[in-house]
Amino acid sequence: MKNQYQEVESKMKKTISVFNEDLASIRAGRANPAVLDKVTVDYYGVPTPITQIGNVSVPEARMLTIQPWDASIVKEVEKALLKSDIGITPNSDGKIIRLNFPPLTEERRKELVKAVHKKGEDAKVAIRSIRRDALDHYKTMKKNSEITEDDLKDIEKDIQHLTDDYIKEIDDITEVKQKEIMEV
Repeated sequence: MKNQYQEVESKMKKTISVFNEDLASIRAGRANPAVLDKVTVDYYGVPTPITQIGNVSVPEARMLTIQPWDASIVKEVEKALLKSDIGITPNSDGKIIRLNFPPLTEERRKELVKAVHKKGEDAKVAIRSIRRDALDHYKTMKKNSEITEDDLKDIEKDIQHLTDDYIKEIDDITEVKQKEIMEV
């Protein structure tokens, strides 16, 4: 039975990991290379992540630079950035692409806080779904007389405790990200 707990906990940890990756792609006024994670460039007919076609660096707090290894694809990278949802117009000198991150407006900050909150709620729903699936599995085991009623009660309590811990972790991560966004 302990193996089943490990599987439940592993799924919950994966949910937290995905949640953190989602939050990393939300820009909080500072330049963060993670905003480029979902942007792909058509490189010789293959959609390729920007991070795999050149150097991405943060020379200043509000600037990202992208230096493609192949200078012939600078225009393609610019097109990909313009089509993406990061909302920043690239500046290029033919070799290096610069992304200047403007300070966020109050309205935009509030929109981002709402987006973070929604992602947090989605992550909590995923955690609760994992709990529900695990409890259904154990109730089936009880029905098939593989475990006792007392075992089921202990399992339910343990899984609920695990769920509460991960929900609290999501709340903490959400709160930190919201503070980061509202920081001027």
